[in-house]
Amino acid sequence: MKRFSHHIALAVLIAMIALTQAANAQQNNANPKPDPRFKADILVVVAHPDDESMIAGYLAKAVLDEHKRVAMVFATRGNGGQNLVGYEQDQSLADIREMEARQAVASIGIHNVWFLRAPDTPAPAGDNMDVLRSLETWNHGKILGQLVRFIRLTRPEVVITMLPDVVVGENHEDHQASGVITSEAFDLAGNPTAFPEQVAAPEDRLWFNNHMEGLHTWQPEKLYYFTDATQLGFVKGKGPEYSMTAISPSQHVSYGKLAAIEISFHKTQYGDAPERALKTGKLGFYEQPLPFILGKSLVGGSVTGDIFQNVVPGPIPFAPVRGYRAPKNPPDFSIELGGPWAFYQKFYPAHNLDNLTNLLAPEIGVGGGQDFPVHLILHNNTGKAVTFHLQTEFPKGWSIDSSSSQYAHHPMPVSVFRVAAHDDYPVRIRLVAAHLNKSEWQNVTWTAKVDGKKVDSVTLKLYDRN
Repeated sequence: MKRFSHHIALAVLIAMIALTQAANAQQNNANPKPDPRFKADILVVVAHPDDESMIAGYLAKAVLDEHKRVAMVFATRGNGGQNLVGYEQDQSLADIREMEARQAVASIGIHNVWFLRAPDTPAPAGDNMDVLRSLETWNHGKILGQLVRFIRLTRPEVVITMLPDVVVGENHEDHQASGVITSEAFDLAGNPTAFPEQVAAPEDRLWFNNHMEGLHTWQPEKLYYFTDATQLGFVKGKGPEYSMTAISPSQHVSYGKLAAIEISFHKTQYGDAPERALKTGKLGFYEQPLPFILGKSLVGGSVTGDIFQNVVPGPIPFAPVRGYRAPKNPPDFSIELGGPWAFYQKFYPAHNLDNLTNLLAPEIGVGGGQDFPVHLILHNNTGKAVTFHLQTEFPKGWSIDSSSSQYAHHPMPVSVFRVAAHDDYPVRIRLVAAHLNKSEWQNVTWTAKVDGKKVDSVTLKLYDRN
């Protein structure tokens, strides 16, 4: 009975406090500002706990020496990763990796951390480059809405995320998905018609069980990408580059060393390798130059200028993007690489990512003997059905796996496809890489013919690792 009476008294006290606050608010006619505790200068969005470590040296510079406020968003909790220090797997591993991430970024002064809790997309070896699969398993719309919320909550001037592209060394679809969704959220957070429930005022903020979230629209100013590509020639001149051998004025060690300290908290993924590097002073890997790619800037500045060049404190007007536009006069017949390449060809111009449109030719990295799928799309824009003859030209030692379904009943490497009028025909080919004595670039080309005449061809660059 005493406990019941205590609960009643507590409820009455809470109600009295709420009524007093409501009366004071009405008397002062106060409209509270956005919560300053979560304001960020930079919002970083990555796929997994430990992905942030690739740019930890720059983040340490920004936070510890430039006094920037940085917030972190992890799309997944990394439940699909390895565990080099214990048996914990799946959701137990996710709990550990979340804690590791919080401790890691705290070591360089970052304390506002959120997780979107998307699934860590499982991917069999050699079959992990299609961003569309991650967008499917993540529940694209739901995750996008959550990230728009975090941009509106943190109100960053600068957003940094992972490069949405397939490049050698960067074939992970979750990495690319984080870049895709962040690019979309960058363009939507300032639009009051996008997830409008987030920016609608609550009915009575001083009482309980309110719906509508009371956030404000927010347009970030600059969008940057980073990548863990192993062949970085395409990055040169596409954005600023920071020295990781430079010494932090406040910490009196190199930014590379601060990055090694940060990554050392991710023990499930790296074991004691970072600690050994710190102990021996062999920091070469961590002290390599750190390049970024400028996605777009709404405030001008040079492509290779500092990340905060021309940044204006406070809100700027909403900047709508051009959106998808269908080609005006497509050819009668054509062929294109499908999957992520077809998607990105439409995605970049739709989101005003002009700096990415011609960033590099379609490419992937593969290991010797590895088999992997390539998707092609045959386009027939005429009013009659036609027959495509598709020929694959690959270097010596390469082959087409017999599981390529469309090739199963046709002689290889030429196959025949009947494509209906005004139709697109998807073709899936599984290639098997050659075993080479040394790593080198090679090309695979597909040529399409209709009625015996060549109509189009596409080429995929392959870095065949020995």
